[in-house]
Amino acid sequence: MSVITWQRIEGGLIAVVALALAGVMQPGWPLWLWPLALLAPDLAAVGYLAGPRIGAQLYNAVHLYAGGLVLALLGLLAGSPALIAAGALWLAHVGGDRALGYGLKHPTAFADTHLGRLGRG
Repeated sequence: MSVITWQRIEGGLIAVVALALAGVMQPGWPLWLWPLALLAPDLAAVGYLAGPRIGAQLYNAVHLYAGGLVLALLGLLAGSPALIAAGALWLAHVGGDRALGYGLKHPTAFADTHLGRLGRG
């Protein structure tokens, strides 16, 4: 298997485990909040309005596993299940993106990622 395939499998596993963790930590959240929280990191794509270099920097900063891990750890240290769940959803988002081939962006274009070019062809 290629390195990219391994990274996509890893992303999928992280997404599944992180979703389960979020569900265990915050089962009382209303259903409408889950997709909003899960998709929130994609708001970073607004950086592309300032061009591909700035867009890639902002997108990549938000699409690292570290952000979700730090938020979940802060939640653990503060005894806050909501923060743990939010960090887990952040991790699930990033892992899901990796599983689907949406990797970290190169400054050339949104479609140029560390997992290959997005789209057909």
